[in-house]
Amino acid sequence: MPFPDLQNLNILTDLVLRNCSIIGSIPPYIGERIRNIKRLDLSFNRLTGMIPENMAALTNLQFMYLTNNSLTGAVSNWLLQNTRFNFDISYNNFTGESTSDCRAINRLNKIAIYSQEDNSRINWCLKKGLPCPGKSSRYEFFINCGGQTDQSNNIRGKRIFDVDIQGDTVLKDFNIAEEAGGIRKAKVMEYRNVTVTGSTLEIHLYWSGKGTTSLPVIGTYGPLISAISVTPNFDPSTGLSAGAIAGIVVGSFVAVLLILGVLWKMGYLCGDAEDKELRALEMQTGYFTLRQIKAATGNFDPANKIGEGGFGPVYKGVLSDGSIIAVKQLSAKSKQGNREFVNEIGMLSALQHPHLVRLHGCCIEGHQLLLIYEYMENNSLARALFGPEDQNLHLDWATRLKICLGIARGLAYLHEESVLKIVHRDMKATNVLLDKDLTAKISDFGLAKLDEEENTHISTRIAGTIGYMAPEYAMRGYLTEKADVYSFGVVTLEIVSGKSNTNYRPKDEFVYLLDWAYVLQEQGNLLDLVDPSLGTKYSKKEALKMLNIGCTMERHTRRHHHTSTDLARYLKPEGNALKCEMT
Repeated sequence: MPFPDLQNLNILTDLVLRNCSIIGSIPPYIGERIRNIKRLDLSFNRLTGMIPENMAALTNLQFMYLTNNSLTGAVSNWLLQNTRFNFDISYNNFTGESTSDCRAINRLNKIAIYSQEDNSRINWCLKKGLPCPGKSSRYEFFINCGGQTDQSNNIRGKRIFDVDIQGDTVLKDFNIAEEAGGIRKAKVMEYRNVTVTGSTLEIHLYWSGKGTTSLPVIGTYGPLISAISVTPNFDPSTGLSAGAIAGIVVGSFVAVLLILGVLWKMGYLCGDAEDKELRALEMQTGYFTLRQIKAATGNFDPANKIGEGGFGPVYKGVLSDGSIIAVKQLSAKSKQGNREFVNEIGMLSALQHPHLVRLHGCCIEGHQLLLIYEYMENNSLARALFGPEDQNLHLDWATRLKICLGIARGLAYLHEESVLKIVHRDMKATNVLLDKDLTAKISDFGLAKLDEEENTHISTRIAGTIGYMAPEYAMRGYLTEKADVYSFGVVTLEIVSGKSNTNYRPKDEFVYLLDWAYVLQEQGNLLDLVDPSLGTKYSKKEALKMLNIGCTMERHTRRHHHTSTDLARYLKPEGNALKCEMT
């Protein structure tokens, strides 16, 4: 498909057209008219031509991904001299002279950007199809691309990777240093039934950052491997041409991996676009193998199932060191599931707060997408408040106030205190977890979105839970942090009343708990909403504070601006009345 006409979207800030089979050149109007763009992702398409020079004027551009296209021409100086932003132009067909070396001295990924294999003035790692010398034999070859050093840049940790041959994974989590026993030593392995077609034998090494979380001294991690020797298990006749022999079905071959020194840019070994995006996530957080998780959960024993969410089932697990974890499982890959999986890791790996659930890591193997969290002993707030009798915790008043204040503090961090300003978009009692001390922690960031600096955002895809979504968001797609404030108001009503907003209907004409709360407020009987199980053991002053938050947020999200910080201050025992600030 040709590049879509988007030139009238001049206020666009994020444009992601990854893996859309787009052909043609990058249109100049991106640099001319879409001047506010911050993130541009055109990777894994079939784009040709040059990168427009006018894109140098995009001063707001922070991320630009053009990898795996067929772009040509010279690499502009404004790209090579970039030191502030994250640009990726790897795997293209640029021409011209190489003006920089292989090391990652700035934030530009340049691996395999040139197509000229015969130009000796271009550094080897910048060329597509590394020009490694082969032995003269027609039916076996020895590739040595190790570079000039076998040192590891003083990085402690393992170099673990997967190996694919002709698209099939033959090795998982391969530790070359351990298997070979050191540098300059060979590891011989035999594989059968390998078919060579199109005169090309492909051996891919997928390194996803497993084994070390240290930062490299000079931008690269040092040696992975340097040499591969391939030898067939048959003796070809001397009359065959090199091309004919390359097309023979090889019964088996031996791959010799020597740990000598390919200086390979972190995380840029080729692979399927979607899987590569998922695998890159493993570098952002801890990594667990599927074997570990199966052992921890008893192979996902139903007896260990502790919940079910929109993402999938959640299991309790115990690691070999005795650590207790919670495992959230998405058993089958889907575009929606992948999006939420990526989003959750991206958000939680960048956030740390006492009132946000802690993400320990992930597992991506086959069709399994798993998130591993800290274990929350008291499950969800929803179960504690209005779960079955044997699971209801019968929370006292002090605990309810503590939980409400904790949620407000967590939201204040997301909206105002974190470097990333985030709107959760799905605040509800099932997404608030309680630890052994009944400390509230916000969870489930699969639908979360970054809040724009302009503090206004029109969402093209409405997401959330009916009954908890702010009206201006549900009806018009107008998304700001006020959407979370509204949802928090609903959760506050649930905490005080012990009843679910969507399941409690005192009369047929009331669809939600919130409707009934409005009626009681108008009648001056708002305290009738307090959970009867509390009896008289609660503070009327504090209860009215919390109930008024729930009843006034719907109006105030449209006309006034109460921040999460305002609510946290208001809920403190010494907190004063909320002040309405017009917006």
